[in-house]
Amino acid sequence: MIKFLDLQKITSSYEPELSSAITKVLKSGWFLLGEETASFESEYAAYTGSGHCVGTANGLDALRLILKAYIEMGVMKAGDEILVPANTFIATILAITDNRLRPVFIEPDIKSFNIDPNLLEKAVTRKTRAIIVVHLYGQACWSEEIDKISKKHNLKIIEDNAQAAGALIPAHEAELRTPGIGGLAYRRTGSLGDAAGHSFYPGKNLGALGDGGAVTTEDSELASIVRSLANYGSSKKYVHDYKGLNSRLDEIQAAVLRIKLPRLDLDNQQRRKIAQYYTDYINNPQVILPGITCQKHESSNPSSNIQDTVLNALNHVWHLFVIRHPERNRLRQYLEDNDIQTLIHYPTPPHLQKAFSEFSQLKLPVTEQIHRDVLSLPISQVMTLDDAEEVVRVINDFQ
Repeated sequence: MIKFLDLQKITSSYEPELSSAITKVLKSGWFLLGEETASFESEYAAYTGSGHCVGTANGLDALRLILKAYIEMGVMKAGDEILVPANTFIATILAITDNRLRPVFIEPDIKSFNIDPNLLEKAVTRKTRAIIVVHLYGQACWSEEIDKISKKHNLKIIEDNAQAAGALIPAHEAELRTPGIGGLAYRRTGSLGDAAGHSFYPGKNLGALGDGGAVTTEDSELASIVRSLANYGSSKKYVHDYKGLNSRLDEIQAAVLRIKLPRLDLDNQQRRKIAQYYTDYINNPQVILPGITCQKHESSNPSSNIQDTVLNALNHVWHLFVIRHPERNRLRQYLEDNDIQTLIHYPTPPHLQKAFSEFSQLKLPVTEQIHRDVLSLPISQVMTLDDAEEVVRVINDFQ
């Protein structure tokens, strides 16, 4: 059986360091708002190139808290509009509606699955306050066009970076807050917009052993308010300035993430190798492979192995490798019959969920087509090329 995601094997690959880090926390007797969380926040801020990182209980809360903080700052108010991709996990939308803001659904580019920048400006109204860009499936959603629209209309850009930890986009040297990578200038997701929400759900490229999340931002005021809001609205014990939440990253999860973070780039590179193999060898004519929209660069480092299309697409960390097929369900059953696990991300778009019945009348044909056709193939940092070869063989034999 080729598992969709072998979490046991991934966890084992960090031993014995992982167990040692957990034991250290257990022996310390300190489980919240301690040294491990503070250290992880500092390390993850540095990794993403952000001025601040605030740990949260999960990725949904990270997004909720960003919007809640902007409301406290007077940047937004109930009823304001947030442009958001129609093709995303429902958590992105829940963060908006939970703050009594209104989501405005924007169709995706069917090749990349990410929001179509060409559709953004026509959706802007006098009530629009922000654009949420979702780096879906691991591919950075960023362009000069998005940046220009945000500046022209004075909109905040909020990144949903739940699936793309470690992804990079080309940058100018003047934009860098961290050193270049491989002799080139890059910026990481999580530092591209005004603020970003991150998820460390166990299945993510940087996954905890339970729920976890974070907010990153360069805005000191926003970070301070997010931190207070996540701690019952308090920055000083028993003094509450805001009507806050309880949403904190605990010490054990922070310790786990500190062990995993130094290996994230290497793990992402292994995912790129699997994605490259799929891209090179899946030749079933009815299978539509995922599109890569980044500008490619050749590394100036002669020892670099970043040479071909997918490996060179550093803006994609391949949290998921998502294909499309007109008979998705039949293909999925065929793969299951051949001992290959797959998942569907996602079978029903947010606007067609019962929870958002008020949006059910929307016509979003590209989003709906994607949700009918997509199928996620096995991919992870512990998957081998032999496994990928078997997946390719079975898919190519499908008729």
